[in-house]
Amino acid sequence: MAGPPATTGTAMGEAAATTAPRIGVDVIVVAAGRSSRMGGIDKRVAPLGGRPLLIRTLEAVAASPVVERIVLVMDPGPALEQVRPLLPDAVVVVVPGGEHRGASVAAGLAALGTLDGEAAVADRVVLVHDGARPLVPASLVTAVAEAAHAHGAAVPVIPVADTLRQLAGDELGEIIERDGLTAAQTPQGARTGLLRDAFRRHPADGPERFTDEAALLMACTIRVHPVPGDPVNLKVTLPGDLARAEALFAARLEHRTGEGHDSHPFGPGEPLHLGGIEIAGAPRLYGHSDGDVALHAVADGLLGAATMGDLGRIFPADARTPRGISSRAMLTDVADRIRGAGWSPTSVNLTITGARPRLAGHLEAMREAIAWLLRLPISAVGVKASTGNLEGAAGAGRVIAAAATVTITRDRNAGDQGGAPERGVASS
Repeated sequence: MAGPPATTGTAMGEAAATTAPRIGVDVIVVAAGRSSRMGGIDKRVAPLGGRPLLIRTLEAVAASPVVERIVLVMDPGPALEQVRPLLPDAVVVVVPGGEHRGASVAAGLAALGTLDGEAAVADRVVLVHDGARPLVPASLVTAVAEAAHAHGAAVPVIPVADTLRQLAGDELGEIIERDGLTAAQTPQGARTGLLRDAFRRHPADGPERFTDEAALLMACTIRVHPVPGDPVNLKVTLPGDLARAEALFAARLEHRTGEGHDSHPFGPGEPLHLGGIEIAGAPRLYGHSDGDVALHAVADGLLGAATMGDLGRIFPADARTPRGISSRAMLTDVADRIRGAGWSPTSVNLTITGARPRLAGHLEAMREAIAWLLRLPISAVGVKASTGNLEGAAGAGRVIAAAATVTITRDRNAGDQGGAPERGVASS
């Protein structure tokens, strides 16, 4: 394989992102490994910037403007259940993996075939990416997809910088000349039809094993075009790699904090909508919406942190907003808006104040509801209630008030994901 051109990966990726052709791109993210070299750590759910590493990988891939769909290859189990509520909208199906990498990729390719049928792939590109590469730049994903579309197949590579020596037991051997040597990364891409033909010629359940998709394609005499990779696109393989990934990820994040407040008086009827749940037997709060002051405070905090106005501008209390609108729908809309601007909610600290009703038995359900609505781990959401020693209308039991402090982050290297969320993710 020829060495990479002198153009840097970042420069090439930025140019590609501005001239991206209209091509259909699917990504198979392989995450069916056992983390056997991680010393007992399941790297897929190890925290990276407060979210599971695998989720960071999926978000990074989905940030490319050319990616339409992602197939996640991951076996059923606790790790999958932990990440499932956080999956990006682009993940359309989750399938179990095979006994080795090739079998897992073949399973992902078969899932795409089920979605589209054999005749629907002529102009599409499929990329294969390691679930343990969470720092892949969106520009690199785009560059590989475009190169695969143009040349048939593509792989990102970086020059080997370290001195290479053979090793015989505990003895150092001869230096290996590194000129012309490169290290292959992922995502690796090909026109979908080419990759399917390669698996027909070398079935995943056959005797041959290939280290990656480039090796499989080259075994079929298909030329694989080199694309400049990115040194930051590291693969987490050993425990020490997690610390490196965390430092690199933290360096590119922008953090903001916002505060939101709201209060509503009690009105006629029931149930009470509060913190994303219904409390039967308690009077509802009066308002143009369902009156959920807790969710309103969280939504206002998110909008404030993102400098995108306030909830009243988006949902004015007049005929432009349906009377009785669900506050869950309002918060989901706000979260979608800030994600469209490149931000992601990362934590919520909510305090609800009122003399009635007693809320201690409902706080955990509120945490779960808010975490689900914002696609956060439950550990990132705190909800507490203050119901005693209050003054004014809250102390008299006439109103409920809420105050929320939220944090949001933006990855400076990620593109605008955009799009409205589709929460249903199929499994097979």
